Amino acid sequence: MNYAIVNIQGKQFKLFEKKYSYVPKIIVEEGKKIILNKVLFFSSEKESYLGTPFLNNILIEVEILQHLKGKKIIVFKKKRRKGYKVKKGVRPHFTKIKVISFIKK
Repeated sequence: MNYAIVNIQGKQFKLFEKKYSYVPKIIVEEGKKIILNKVLFFSSEKESYLGTPFLNNILIEVEILQHLKGKKIIVFKKKRRKGYKVKKGVRPHFTKIKVISFIKK
């Protein structure tokens, strides 16, 4: 099975061909296709390539499927014996993507 390790907004993700993945929000309209070029590692059935730091001859075509929010993350701060308590919550934004194909130059 073909897969690649890609850098998206400073984080690394392992992407498989024709599979879905959730990544940090990419500001592109839903339904559009984009090309990812920051490929760190690529592996196929026969061979694998390691970039230094990125591979120049492999691109990944990705379709943006949906923008959504994740589960709420609670941030709670407290200082003992001072009466100080703060509770905040945040819902991170994600983008659901589907890998269409790996393009070798």
